[in-house]
Amino acid sequence: MSVEPLIREKLPRHIAIIMDGNGRWARKRSLKRIFGHREGMESVKEIVRACRTLDIQALTLYAFSSQNWQRPELEVKALMGLLKKYVRSEVAELYENNIQLRGIGDLEKLPRAVLEVFTSAVDKTRDNTGMVLNVALSYGGREEILNGMKRIAQRIEAGDLASGDLTEDVISNSLYTAGLPDPDLLIRTSGELRVSNFLLWQIAYSEIYVTDVLWPDFRKDDLYRALVEFQQRKRRFGLTDEQISDG
Repeated sequence: MSVEPLIREKLPRHIAIIMDGNGRWARKRSLKRIFGHREGMESVKEIVRACRTLDIQALTLYAFSSQNWQRPELEVKALMGLLKKYVRSEVAELYENNIQLRGIGDLEKLPRAVLEVFTSAVDKTRDNTGMVLNVALSYGGREEILNGMKRIAQRIEAGDLASGDLTEDVISNSLYTAGLPDPDLLIRTSGELRVSNFLLWQIAYSEIYVTDVLWPDFRKDDLYRALVEFQQRKRRFGLTDEQISDG
């Protein structure tokens, strides 16, 4: 199926993706789940490159939730190994393509060897300005908001912030994604109709695109289809059609 051309002026600034379906992809092929995760890494590589080519400002990938630690130990260990391998193999390309790598979540829970490799890559790409690649690791949306509220409470207790000065911007700047625009587009693969505790504050007005395509099969053409649909939607932000037209 052909993909309609994209209008660059109407592309989202920030895309967030819930990468779902690795396990089902493997089961359909009578393979162990780790094979689905490996193939999913190939999708990550292609989507990151595609977003950079399109000059997307930020891409946030939901890689490992805080609840995923409850999965079988062997699977978690394999996932951490894949993460370490991916970062090591891709950091040079990220640097050359001016992509800044960031991690969001409770990163201190990562195995030390994984955290060291990831932190090194974050440091190497820190000054890159072309695109921000956020990788959500040991991440939970409620935990993010809770931690942000704690930071705000500490500021109020210290006298750095008055309770009457609390605004949406103050809250946004207390979250992991501080300084970035909220996602314009949230993509979820595998057909599941839930947000899974992902960027709960930030996706308040995100356009949501759900596809039955499993993440290991989600490639550039699938991203372009999501973007074409995004460009066809009318974003109201609580306004009426008439107000938007008049504006």
